Amino acid sequence: MLTYLALGDSYTIGEQVPFERNFPNQLVALLRTSGVECADPVIIAQTGWTTDELMAAISEKNIMGTFSFVTLLIGVNNQYRGRTLENYKEELHSLLHQAIAFARGNSKNVVVLSIPDWGVTPFAEGRDRNQIAVEIDNFNKVNRFYAVDHDCSYIEITQSTRDNGQVEGFLAIDALHPSELEYAVWAKQAFVMVSEHFGTGSNH
Repeated sequence: MLTYLALGDSYTIGEQVPFERNFPNQLVALLRTSGVECADPVIIAQTGWTTDELMAAISEKNIMGTFSFVTLLIGVNNQYRGRTLENYKEELHSLLHQAIAFARGNSKNVVVLSIPDWGVTPFAEGRDRNQIAVEIDNFNKVNRFYAVDHDCSYIEITQSTRDNGQVEGFLAIDALHPSELEYAVWAKQAFVMVSEHFGTGSNH
């Protein structure tokens, strides 16, 4: 049976959507439907967390053991709070090393997701949407570079959030966070990636 650790912030915990409809739980549901046995995800995520707050929570949880695969989606709150890219680089580097350790040392079983663009949502009305997009792109250049540099898997979800950020049904009631429909897009991408590793009876 596969085991799964999901690390992140509101986009992982699924702010404003039923817990079973966040993207980690939708991913597990897709795996099970395809015939892959997978335990319920262990989720360490909270709305508002920055990289350092996620690091502190991982340390506080004192997780024992390892997992078949790990997802990491973090950084939007670093951008939102005006944290520097240098700070993000340093802390993401540490988080990736931690995630790889949780994934039994196999970097390919760590899936890094790009940061969604909240600037396209109705919540961002009155803010400089172009500036937000530029900053999100800069943060994503960092997380993509480090994911590739560490030989981790990488999923680009930012464009989907830009395409769907004003589409009815793709946002939660707060007009900021994704709905389960957007999470389904991410879960399907992650499912394809995870299935390639584990869907054919390979060594878990």
